[in-house]
Amino acid sequence: MNLQEYLRILRRNWIWIVAFSLLGLLLSGVATIVVKPNYTATTRLFVAIQNSGSVQELQQGNTFSQARVQSYVKIATTPAVLQPAINRLGIETTAENLAESVKASTDLDTVLINISVTDHSSVQAAAIAQAVADSLISSVDELEKPKSGGVSPVTLSVVAPAKAPAEPSSPNAKLNLLLGSLTGLALGTVLALLRTSLDIRIRSEADIRRITESPVLGGIAADPTAAETPLLTEAAQRSPRAESFRQLRTNMQFATVSRQVKTILVTSSLPGEGKSSTATNLAIAMARSGQAVCLVDADLRRPMISEYLGLERNAGLTTALLGAADVNDLLQPWGGDNLFVLTSGQIPPNPSELLGSRSMRALIERLETTFDVVIIDTPPLLPVTDAAVLSQHVGGVVVVVGTQQVTNKDLEKSLNSLELVSANLLGIVMNRTPTRGPDAYGYGSYGYESFENEPSTPSFSLKERAETMEFPSPHNDDDEFQRLLHAQESKSTASRFPQRLARRRED
Repeated sequence: MNLQEYLRILRRNWIWIVAFSLLGLLLSGVATIVVKPNYTATTRLFVAIQNSGSVQELQQGNTFSQARVQSYVKIATTPAVLQPAINRLGIETTAENLAESVKASTDLDTVLINISVTDHSSVQAAAIAQAVADSLISSVDELEKPKSGGVSPVTLSVVAPAKAPAEPSSPNAKLNLLLGSLTGLALGTVLALLRTSLDIRIRSEADIRRITESPVLGGIAADPTAAETPLLTEAAQRSPRAESFRQLRTNMQFATVSRQVKTILVTSSLPGEGKSSTATNLAIAMARSGQAVCLVDADLRRPMISEYLGLERNAGLTTALLGAADVNDLLQPWGGDNLFVLTSGQIPPNPSELLGSRSMRALIERLETTFDVVIIDTPPLLPVTDAAVLSQHVGGVVVVVGTQQVTNKDLEKSLNSLELVSANLLGIVMNRTPTRGPDAYGYGSYGYESFENEPSTPSFSLKERAETMEFPSPHNDDDEFQRLLHAQESKSTASRFPQRLARRRED
């Protein structure tokens, strides 16, 4: 992954990163409060050598002192020094335990000894430091006395007495909070990378690029009101979702112009990705641009277009395929543009056989001679084979991908199924893409022309083209289904479609 991918991952998981950083800050703050504070008191001693004061003796004494200081530092934490201090203060501890709280050190090339004592009480820390310093002075004096008697040539003097510190030496609140925040930040970043590596759902165009080289024709912006108002006509004219379909319509025209594709099959990998609403709104958008559009509901498993558009479903595609009525009498006009809809009709027991029949191929060829664009909504690719079978009879296929719904493997299987039947994949349409954030594929709500400004002049005469249409006799794929269809469909229901289409032609 490049730097841009890493930045996208961080932006996508910023909530987790911030949450872990705050958690680390909180835990370090709690630990700082809970832990009992320690105070450190320090006293400083000066080591001197007794001499006559000549320059040569001073140099020799200074060298001697620096050499002896290291030994005095080691002696400061021995029981010989610590036990007298304990006895003097009357504290309940041992020399070994006290040695863990006492630290003796010296600065380089000096004759100064620093004795530091850490304790939970600032006053006691200062008292112990002073008592250890006094005990060290006495111990060195005894150790350095000549065996023949006399005064010790080495003297230790307190130059900086120990004082009770006002501030604790530990815990360091600022340092702890900083380390806690950095630790939480690191853990949050690691978790973000781990979640991304384990998340196999399609989230952005970059995820699709890793699977296929097919073009991404567009992204339909997510709209929380789309479930209640799925149609393009019900959305705000300048909303990101409306602009997404206008952009998709434009890209579709470029994708089909060089291949002379008139029939477009719309499908998806799994149910619930929004293929039916995408096909319906794409048909509406194309019809509003002045094209003659026929929308066919070939999802004979779970037809939805009739529900979206409020049309009759009992007589439609299956009615025409079985020869129960002519397709001209089954086309239902919708809206004020040149959009005609062929609903699914009665749900058959053999959808795959009907969609792959010669009657279906002949129906598609007949619609192509009448309409500028034919859009066919089909079932998902993975659960059933309907879309793969029908893709052999159409000019191109568009696969709708529901972001954050379908996985990489599902999309790869879908595309492989289309490749096996040599389908012409026009491209991918991403549905429910976020309008903001790292995975955004939407369009901002800045000024766009409204739908009223789009051309709406009819580009054809349906009556003239219908007179030239030739439709061969349907192939009887299932005698049992045909018998059931004739038994369920009433003449009054089927007779309403030619009358409605005739009134539309007169207008």
